[in-house]
Amino acid sequence: MILKTADNNSIEKIKDLYKRAFPLNERKPFHVIENNAGKGKSEILALYDDRFLGLVITINYKDMVLIDYFAIEDSERGNGIGSKALKLIAERFPEKRVFLEIELPDENADNNVQRLRRKDFYLRNGLKETGIHVNVYHTDMELLSFTSPITFDEYVELYKDAMGETWLKHFGRPKLI
Repeated sequence: MILKTADNNSIEKIKDLYKRAFPLNERKPFHVIENNAGKGKSEILALYDDRFLGLVITINYKDMVLIDYFAIEDSERGNGIGSKALKLIAERFPEKRVFLEIELPDENADNNVQRLRRKDFYLRNGLKETGIHVNVYHTDMELLSFTSPITFDEYVELYKDAMGETWLKHFGRPKLI
């Protein structure tokens, strides 16, 4: 399995999976992601074996890498691909502090079982709790990290660099909860 920069052959597959895998309120307009990739602020990556398996979209800032979006094709789930993909991500950024956001488990949430499974998956695959809980895009999230933790201020700085102050004013600056 390989993790490679998206090309013309994979970008439509990535866009399709992106729309299917993430709720509308958590999706940035894809042209914003592409624009950031063009500026070197993010990467749009495709997971391949002999076929398209999934996507990884990162935001890169200083020594930090936020796994902004990570999804495996529905038909490929449960085959260990997600675990292998996380290893490839860690290998791609060996000198960086790699982290991600997950929906905060909440027993009142309709998808709490999914939230708990997702957290368990990431913890089994080497990520650690940071103790940082945020609200971003009107969603309560928890930050998990592979390596050295980040601070909340660094997290906000990464978002500000990637999205700009205007975006943050319109869609909401990440807040500690």
